[in-house]
Amino acid sequence: MSDAPLQRSNDSAQRRPATPMAQQILDRGSLLDDAKAVPNGLKAAGAVLGLGFLAVNAAIAFIVIDGRLDGEWYDFRDLGNAIARLRAELDDTSAGPWLSYWVTGVIGAVGILSFLGGFLLIGSWIERRLLARFQIRMGPNRVGPFGLLQPLADALKLMQKEVLIPLGADRMLFYLPPILVFIPAMLAWGPVPWAPNMSYLDLNVGLLYVISITSLSVLAIWMAGWASNNHYALLGSMRTVAMMVSYEIPISLSLLVVVLLTGSLNLGDIVAWQADHNIWLGALLPFAMFTFFFSSTAEINRTPNDIAEAESEIVAGFHTEYSGMKAGLFLAVELGNALLVGALLATFFLGGYSMFGLEEWIPPYLILAAKATAGYFAFIWLRATLPRFRIDQLMSFAWKYLIPLSIANVLVVAIEASIAARWDVEGIFIYGSFAIVNLGITAFAVRSWAKVVGYTPDLERPVGTRIAPRIGGLKEAKRIQAGA
Repeated sequence: MSDAPLQRSNDSAQRRPATPMAQQILDRGSLLDDAKAVPNGLKAAGAVLGLGFLAVNAAIAFIVIDGRLDGEWYDFRDLGNAIARLRAELDDTSAGPWLSYWVTGVIGAVGILSFLGGFLLIGSWIERRLLARFQIRMGPNRVGPFGLLQPLADALKLMQKEVLIPLGADRMLFYLPPILVFIPAMLAWGPVPWAPNMSYLDLNVGLLYVISITSLSVLAIWMAGWASNNHYALLGSMRTVAMMVSYEIPISLSLLVVVLLTGSLNLGDIVAWQADHNIWLGALLPFAMFTFFFSSTAEINRTPNDIAEAESEIVAGFHTEYSGMKAGLFLAVELGNALLVGALLATFFLGGYSMFGLEEWIPPYLILAAKATAGYFAFIWLRATLPRFRIDQLMSFAWKYLIPLSIANVLVVAIEASIAARWDVEGIFIYGSFAIVNLGITAFAVRSWAKVVGYTPDLERPVGTRIAPRIGGLKEAKRIQAGA
């Protein structure tokens, strides 16, 4: 009997995609195929535009090297110079300083809200498309070109849905939380420096301001659960509040070591310290950066710590009773918070708007925006990769691991800061030594503390799959485990 028909059938099975979605992905082709399909006229126009872009950049480079932009109001690298010039012009008018105060304040607020609002419009599309790439799917691709209008369609759908209010709920307190959760997400952008002279709130206690403002969202979440007149929503809000309060402690401790090393609570001074020493605090303080990043996922309800809406736990958490656009606001604020954490992570640990001298050529606010977007991409990566922790695992990790180790980290960094203040040597030598020491201490402390709390991977041996030869329930399982 010939094996040819069987072989042909196996070959055809290997060539045929397993699902219609896989067939759609194969039919779409690669980016190289799309580039080859572009008409020659468009290619020529793109080449001309590219050459023009290079010429403009060459002219900008000449102006930057020549120093004609330094400190001028039209210096596009720091928009704070233009605002300062406008403030000086308005102060000279007969209206008095109140006019310059309000005008410059409104301009700065509109700039921040425009950036945040633009991101909220496109953020959900970016996240869904990236998650689809991780999971070998297409993502939104039907509404508009490349699915770009999908967020608008979702918003219109939520606006048209009926808003339900539970019987017996406190109507006023039920309406407020979807609005209140946005206030900390917007106000926390105030002290973030976008350039040396481009900060909306240049506060000497900017770090304390950020910690205080971001903790206010706890009240809105508790209010949402309590006002819903639903036991599940109330229990969900209680667990979320307990989680957020617990992880505010390691966040504060991780930022305390930043203050110890830089000697300032001003976010602009923290970024300037990293730029002056040509080093990122993330390299000097690896454990603090990890603690801040991981704890922030619990604060903003992101994977793997999105317990607030864990389907396997208590329905959908504190916003179980919310529907329509009110539920959409809770989901939208998570996108804004993710971008905010990315910007704060960049400011505290990744040099902020500075990039080892590159900020002299590229506008610093673009560098900060790129770093914040990279932080947001890290959150998407975690969501596509890691499963969700249980609430007991999450709380145990905070109180048994992060908080004790963060306290020990504060002690170590305090000693290092004292040494740096008294040791008159080259900065690259002393801070390079601190980076190596902190990395070694972090690895040793994590492994040692894991053994203290009972995690002993060296005593565990992987066990292969064992099949029960007969029915016996728990008794048979115990017999197999005992190796009988």
